[in-house]
Amino acid sequence: MKRLIFMGPPGAGKGTQADIIKEKYNIPQISTGDILRAAVKNGTAMGIEAKKYMDAGDLVPDAVVIGIIRDRLVEADCANGFILDGFPRTVEQAKALSEILKELHMELDSVVNLDVPDEELVKRLLGRAIKEGRSDDNEETIKNRLHTYNTKTLPLIDFYKATGILRQINGLGSMEEITNTILKSI
Repeated sequence: MKRLIFMGPPGAGKGTQADIIKEKYNIPQISTGDILRAAVKNGTAMGIEAKKYMDAGDLVPDAVVIGIIRDRLVEADCANGFILDGFPRTVEQAKALSEILKELHMELDSVVNLDVPDEELVKRLLGRAIKEGRSDDNEETIKNRLHTYNTKTLPLIDFYKATGILRQINGLGSMEEITNTILKSI
């Protein structure tokens, strides 16, 4: 049983690694974006609330996202573990997650933070933008996204470091090398 959080800036490979690890442990990979879309599609109370913000192009408030995460964690496929990908993003969300897990009699096993230098991230994201035809993803917007991520996430890294469950993983190397490092650390 593994209850994990995968963190890392855009382009670090957390989605790729989470996809591999979920197969290894047969646990769901829970992406907040996917959850929001599914909650809206399924017409849950939280989904209906989230839809108002999404339709307006606004960020969904923490309370709604946290409610949706809670609803997702009580589903049967999470009984043997899960990987949270893209949540929490702030210390406030991390504290709320801790309360939810306590209420559900669950504990996190590890928080995996993929550490990749900004120069490499820019290179990866520019490559991905070209590959996926995303003309709006230029070097300046990518650097802004990375700055925002670094600004908001640093306190979250410290938060989990203080709990002793943070695993700092070098996100440079082959996919297999990174996967093996993660598997050894969790």
